Amino acid sequence: MSAPASDVILERLTSLHPRVIDLTLGRIERLLAALGHPEAALPGVVHIAGTNGKGSTLAMLRAGLEGAGALCHAYTSPHLARFHERIRLAGALIDEGALAALLEEAEAANAGAPITFFEITTAAAFLAFARVPADWTLLEVGLGGRLDATNVVARPALCVITPVSLDHQHYLGETLPEIAAEKAGILKRGVPCVVGPQDEAALAVIEARAARLGVPLQVHGQHWQVWQERGRLVFQDERGLLDLPLPALPGPHQIANAGAALAALRALGAGEAVCEAAMVRAEWPARMQRLRAGPLVAAAPGAEIWLDGGHNPAAGEALAAVLAEMPPRPTHLVCGMLNTKDVGGFLRPLAGHAVHLHAVDVTDSEATLPAAETAAAARAAGIAASEAGGVAEAVAAIARAAPRARVLICGSLYLAGAVLRDGSG
Repeated sequence: MSAPASDVILERLTSLHPRVIDLTLGRIERLLAALGHPEAALPGVVHIAGTNGKGSTLAMLRAGLEGAGALCHAYTSPHLARFHERIRLAGALIDEGALAALLEEAEAANAGAPITFFEITTAAAFLAFARVPADWTLLEVGLGGRLDATNVVARPALCVITPVSLDHQHYLGETLPEIAAEKAGILKRGVPCVVGPQDEAALAVIEARAARLGVPLQVHGQHWQVWQERGRLVFQDERGLLDLPLPALPGPHQIANAGAALAALRALGAGEAVCEAAMVRAEWPARMQRLRAGPLVAAAPGAEIWLDGGHNPAAGEALAAVLAEMPPRPTHLVCGMLNTKDVGGFLRPLAGHAVHLHAVDVTDSEATLPAAETAAAARAAGIAASEAGGVAEAVAAIARAAPRARVLICGSLYLAGAVLRDGSG
C-alpha cells in the first residue's frame, strides 16, 4: 500500500532543512509573507510556552473551552503516531486531503528556499487556522519561545508560561535564567500572561520582562493557588475559590498544570462549569497513559502497562511522584532516550521506585542513545539494568519474570509514538 500523500510531502520538506539550525524568525516571516500573512488572521490566540506541562495545560484548556461549546484550533508538537495530530481544526484532527493540499501550498510558496521542517509545517498550520472558522487558536511553542516559529503572532489574547526547567540547553542556554529569558520571549506588550510554578531565578526573569512590556501577570503563589484536598482540586484566585474534580490526567504534577489552565480560563472570562469541563474532559496521550489494549497488553495480561513521553530531569521527578502515589507493585522500566537528553538526570529520581530497567534503542530517531549507554546510566543512578532488543522483547521478559508487575515505558516521545503506532492504546 502506498504512503499517504502527506507523508510523501513531509519527507520532501525535510530536504529544505538548513545545513545549520540557527534559531531565527526570518525564514518563517518570509514564507508567511509569501502566503499572505495567515498568522494575522487567526482566531483569538492563547500562546503557551514552558519546559514541562505545555501540552497537558493546552489539553485542559481546550477541554474547558470545548465543553462550553467553543470551537478550538490547536497546534501541538511533536506528534506521536501521525503528523495529523499536530493540527486540530475546530475540534477535529486535520484530514489527509486538507493536510496534503496545505503542505503543497506552503512548499510552492517557499520556492525551494532553506527552511526547517517545523517552520514550514507551522506555516501550513497557520493557513489552515486562518481559513477555518473557530473561536480560539491554542498554540504550543515548539522550542524556547523568543525565536520559535510560533512567535510571529503580534497580538495574542493571552500567554501562558508553564514551569521552566533545564532542557535543550544547546539551543536555549546553559542556565535557568537564560532558558527563562527565551520562554519569556513570547510576552507581548500589554497582553496578559498566566505564569505557572517557577524557580525563583526563572520567575525573576519573567517578571522583569513583563515589567518592561507592561504585561499584566497572573503568577502562581501570588495571584492564584491550586492544591489537592480530600480527593478534590481546589483553586483560588482573586475572583474566589473553586472546588473541582481532580484532573482526568493522572499524577500530582498535573495539579500545577490544572492550575495554569484554570487561571487561563478565568483570564478569558470562563465560569465554573467551563473550569469543571477542563478537569474531567481532558485527554493527552503518552502522559502517564494506561495501555488497555494492543499487543503489549496481550503479551503481559497480568501486568499494568503505562506509557509516558517525559524525557528531562523535571519529568523524571514528576514520574517519581506519580509512582510514589500508586498502590505498591514491583515497577519495571522500559526506557529509551535520545543522546541530546540528560539521561542520568531523568533516571535518578526514579531509582527508589524501580526494581529493574530494560534499556532499548529509540529506533524512530537517528539521535537515539544506544541501549548500552542507557543501561549504564541506569546502573550509575542506582537501578539494576539490562538491554533489550525492543519494547516488545522487554515487556515479554518482564511478563515471564514478574507476571503482576507494573511496567512503565518511558524516556522519549519518539519511543511513545512508536508504541502507539504499533497498536497499543
